[in-house]
Amino acid sequence: MDEARRAMSHGDVPVGAVVVRDGEVIAAAHNERELRNDPTAHAEIIALRAAAKHLGSWRLTDCTMYVTLEPCTMCAGAIINARVGTVVFGAADLKAGALGSLYNFAADPRLNHAPLIRHSVLAHESTTLLQEFFGTQRGRKL
Repeated sequence: MDEARRAMSHGDVPVGAVVVRDGEVIAAAHNERELRNDPTAHAEIIALRAAAKHLGSWRLTDCTMYVTLEPCTMCAGAIINARVGTVVFGAADLKAGALGSLYNFAADPRLNHAPLIRHSVLAHESTTLLQEFFGTQRGRKL
């Protein structure tokens, strides 16, 4: 949640992601699309890159990613390609969620990896933060 709040300081949608291995946080990030003018600067992508760098390997099989919002198709694809073992997310994303809401990449047997998924963890807090952010953005151009 703290990472998600950090995104708001530079006008980004409040999404935060943390990667944990053996009980240790090895990467933490928040959305930076507005900050970087980069459409791929989602919290999950930034956190995956940092975790891979920390471990010296792109394979994150024994890691858990915690994220405040259900990952989109880009992020779900990156999570699967990184072989993340478990994904825990808060708010469902009915418009773009790719781990259960709109799509369910984790349940597709054609893909080479299927992370375990836990959803609705701190869902109320995550949803409230997003609603507050978008409430302040009404009338502004995003």
